[in-house]
Amino acid sequence: MQDKKLELPLVGGCQCGAVRYEISAPPLTLYRCHCSECQAQSSSAFGMSMLVERAAFSVDWSLLSAWKRATDSGSTMTCHFCPTCGTRLFHVGDGDSEIVSLKAGSLDDRSWLKPVGDIWTDSAQPWFVPPEGTLVLAGDFTDMTPLTERWRSQYGSCFR
Repeated sequence: MQDKKLELPLVGGCQCGAVRYEISAPPLTLYRCHCSECQAQSSSAFGMSMLVERAAFSVDWSLLSAWKRATDSGSTMTCHFCPTCGTRLFHVGDGDSEIVSLKAGSLDDRSWLKPVGDIWTDSAQPWFVPPEGTLVLAGDFTDMTPLTERWRSQYGSCFR
């Protein structure tokens, strides 16, 4: 991946195409979340979250539906999704409105995605083994710095 150059903006959207978004700055990090809510939301063993700066995130907010939910860490977040097809696109934590947690599988080009860490591994499926070299956190991160630094060191030069 480090040899591949990715053009900004990154673009993506829902499955039916009604909601589209753009990201005009490099992502902050990408990780797998194994909390019970991400497992249920993704209908899989984990969810994949890409943190991006809200100032670099563009979407027509009027097209979205939203609902709030409690998180495993005890805070709340607003989940935004397409009202037509139901695709969950991103979350915004109530305590951090400057960061958008994008569901990375909604990007048009997913071929380059490689998470740098795993969080909430204490609730991961028993068969899951984190890939060698990834950061592993039993619960939620209280400090994003290790995840963002790992991402920057591995992918910081990939965006133009």
